[in-house]
Amino acid sequence: MATSAELHARRMAAVPRGIGHATQIYAKRAKNAEIWSEDGKRYIDFGAGIAVVNTGHQHPRILAAIEEQMKSFSHVCFQVTPHENYVSLAERLNAIAPVSGPAKTMLASTGAEAVENAVKVARFFTGRPGIISFSGGFHGRTHMGMALTGKAVPYKKGFGPFPADIYNVAFPNLYHGTSSAESIKALKAIFKYQADPSTIAGIIIEPVQGEGGFNIAPTDFLQALRAVCDEHGIVLIADEIQTGFARTGKMFGLEHSGVKADVVTMAKGLAGGLPLSAITGRADIMDASNPGGLGGTYAGNPIACAAAHTVLDIIKDEDLCARANAIGDIIQTRCRELAGRSNLNCIGDVRGLGAMCAVEFVKDTNSGEPAPELTAQVLKSGNERGLILLSCGTYGNVIRFLPPLTASDSLIKEGMDVFEASLTEAVSKLQ
Repeated sequence: MATSAELHARRMAAVPRGIGHATQIYAKRAKNAEIWSEDGKRYIDFGAGIAVVNTGHQHPRILAAIEEQMKSFSHVCFQVTPHENYVSLAERLNAIAPVSGPAKTMLASTGAEAVENAVKVARFFTGRPGIISFSGGFHGRTHMGMALTGKAVPYKKGFGPFPADIYNVAFPNLYHGTSSAESIKALKAIFKYQADPSTIAGIIIEPVQGEGGFNIAPTDFLQALRAVCDEHGIVLIADEIQTGFARTGKMFGLEHSGVKADVVTMAKGLAGGLPLSAITGRADIMDASNPGGLGGTYAGNPIACAAAHTVLDIIKDEDLCARANAIGDIIQTRCRELAGRSNLNCIGDVRGLGAMCAVEFVKDTNSGEPAPELTAQVLKSGNERGLILLSCGTYGNVIRFLPPLTASDSLIKEGMDVFEASLTEAVSKLQ
């Protein structure tokens, strides 16, 4: 049996260094919210494959659905010989997505592919080229995804030039001094100085920024954005790739605001670990493209569709939206307690919706200066103590908590105990 260290040495020799590695923990097996490494060590998983296994690792109902579909066929290509699983999944997503009016859905394989197709349908429907995104946003690693992403390093540096007619606006973030009104003002300045609104096809936004630091879009801002889109005939695209499927305590993050999008992109938590994404939008927008203009060889893979149906069933049967809120309460309560301790003058902000929570580390709460070194040390200490955590944020100073929604209270509390010990150790090492 190879050790994690041995596998990491092989990885560095065989795999491009541009593929990052948050840990050097090589997974051997996983169950619900726990992972065991090749070395036999147990880890509490507070990453869930970056919000993918919301229903936990190896959920028995998902395994059964995959096995049952495998008995029939694994691939046929929907554009060649369609299958019922695709059609019925589209019907279910049409019914639940936060989209106004009758909806239609196309399936794809990855989040980046979903974003690409959302841009395609918005441009075709409006006949316009421009797309507006936000600072700190993350929308994928394709060239269009990178162009839309509002963080230069490591996602964009050295990969240009990028597609034209992409504009970026400051995301509202009161902790960092940008109000909703200021963000809307910056958006309208683009209309004055860079691109007339009649040239803008779509505005894409994450209801809660993922890589950007789990920054929550205020309700008044989303309402104002909806009004701007309505005024100028612009397609509002909600990127729900990380916020979707019960993660925020509702099926979709946009639901917290009551605002409806024109197009919604989904992936990650949709199929319980299998590669599947979806683009659900107003029927008139989705129908605008010519036949053959949309699709993909692996899009809507039947095994992934079977898993996705089961994920939707599990979310309902196990009430995972309520479970997300309960998990989030445990995490945020503990983080706020830690923020109040005089010996831990390093937590600048605690935020989150449901089980999509984060702490932002600073060198001290008076200056608010980002503390990426402390963040890295907390991650390292957590790994050593048996906890998998992920960082994010424009300055690399945010730790995000993304446990599977099927994790027990006792496991969440155990993980938070490890987090507290890791933070205390990290602070002492850097003093």
